[in-house]
Amino acid sequence: MDAATLTYDTLRFGEFEDFPETSEPVWILGKEYNALTEKEEILSDVTSRLWFTYRKNFPPIGGTGPTSDTGWGCMLRCGQMILGEALVCRHLSRDWRWAKGQKQREEYISILNAFIDKKDSYYSIHQIVFFLYAAAQMGVGEGKPIGQWYGPNTVAQVLKKLAVFDTWSRLVVHVAMDNTVIIEEIKRLCMPWLDFSEPCGGAEGAGELNGCLEGACALAEEETALWKPLVLLIPLRLGLSDINEAYIDTLKQCFMLPQSLGVIGGKPNSAHYFIGYVGEELIYLDPHTTQPAVEPCEDSQVPDETYHCQHPPCRMQICELDPSIAVGFFCRTEDEFDDWCMRIRRLTCKKGGLPMFELVDSQPAHMVSVDALNLTPDFSDSDRLERFFDSEDEEFEILSL
Repeated sequence: MDAATLTYDTLRFGEFEDFPETSEPVWILGKEYNALTEKEEILSDVTSRLWFTYRKNFPPIGGTGPTSDTGWGCMLRCGQMILGEALVCRHLSRDWRWAKGQKQREEYISILNAFIDKKDSYYSIHQIVFFLYAAAQMGVGEGKPIGQWYGPNTVAQVLKKLAVFDTWSRLVVHVAMDNTVIIEEIKRLCMPWLDFSEPCGGAEGAGELNGCLEGACALAEEETALWKPLVLLIPLRLGLSDINEAYIDTLKQCFMLPQSLGVIGGKPNSAHYFIGYVGEELIYLDPHTTQPAVEPCEDSQVPDETYHCQHPPCRMQICELDPSIAVGFFCRTEDEFDDWCMRIRRLTCKKGGLPMFELVDSQPAHMVSVDALNLTPDFSDSDRLERFFDSEDEEFEILSL
């Protein structure tokens, strides 16, 4: 049986391996824990992450398509998890914690509603598949069924497209291609109203990264909202068939950064959302559990217990990781992005690890600014996309499964 089709429905709670008793530090999305003295805090942190899994009995995709994503939706669910973490950081903060049975904040309910399995949710499986289908119609991966032809990069590109319609979150989702993060490009996206065409201060300012931008950091607090919060996704390949051990230390360091959103990847045909590590093991949330679809209550509250993993998190040896991954980071403000750049440059200078990607001030001459995968459907602008959100009778044909 294909690994992507396996579910853990038959496992009982007690069969999940408990978290290890170890003196090794535990890192979860930028926070350090002691497994010997802070086990409850670790489990609370993990449980508070949004856990998106296979679902069944949701409205048919496209009106006549599948009512379950079991066996083919694991990477899509991982994409939902990494973006869900960004929305939690954006609207609730990284320190927010979920408690079972507790009445939740409106922001939390709004976040969950954005992922509910129905056509009019911004980041639902229905919307993701719509973009995948549109891309296949344009010849991207043509002839291959959903669940086989896409990887972390494709999912990252879809999330980038969908975020445009989420005016509440007002995110910039940037997918850095060719293992290169271009600082000037990101600042253009997050502060599009600023003029980047000429450096301030003549020749002196031309060599400075911030040139015209330094004033943005000095704005009054209410004006700093002019920076659009950044979700940075970096698709990478860290080896051929297996991960190159030279990258392992650098990968660990990514989980230590306060801006970390984790990593989507896994093993061939079996995707996971990696949120941290302990020793030589990665800690991850696994989407391979099929749960019934959830419907919001009349008061717009969402039955949310199945969106939080309440058993000890899964772990796997880092060396078993498939080399194709996407690393994610969230920067709410320009200062947080500048801090991230400083930390990445420090990592690059450290000995003993191989940098996973390059951080540059401006676009190298050899690079061309184009989408690696143009997943925008072949119709004018966003008019028809908005009709897709609202229309009840517009359908599309699902790819064969």
